[in-house]
Amino acid sequence: MRVALHTKVRADRVAEYDAAHREVPDELTAAIRAAGATSWTIWRSGTDLFHVLECADYPRMLAELERLPVNIAWQARMGELLDVVHDYSADGAEAGLPVVWEL
Repeated sequence: MRVALHTKVRADRVAEYDAAHREVPDELTAAIRAAGATSWTIWRSGTDLFHVLECADYPRMLAELERLPVNIAWQARMGELLDVVHDYSADGAEAGLPVVWEL
């Protein structure tokens, strides 16, 4: 399945957010792949972040990641940088943006 998400980085933390994503821990990327993600891309326009990820089962992926210490630490770090913190694990697949049009 393909999931699109929208988040916002705090205006005063954009450089830190970008830097953090240049240093995503190998343990976290391995865990994301092991949980079923085949790709995840984040685009930034100003403070708006747009994510597109592909995985077999988004709610299952979130459930597998939520209890891992490396993900807990990463989410805490992102919580300091994001303007609006959204609990995607609670919303599951419903957290994704609705598809309006596709070619």
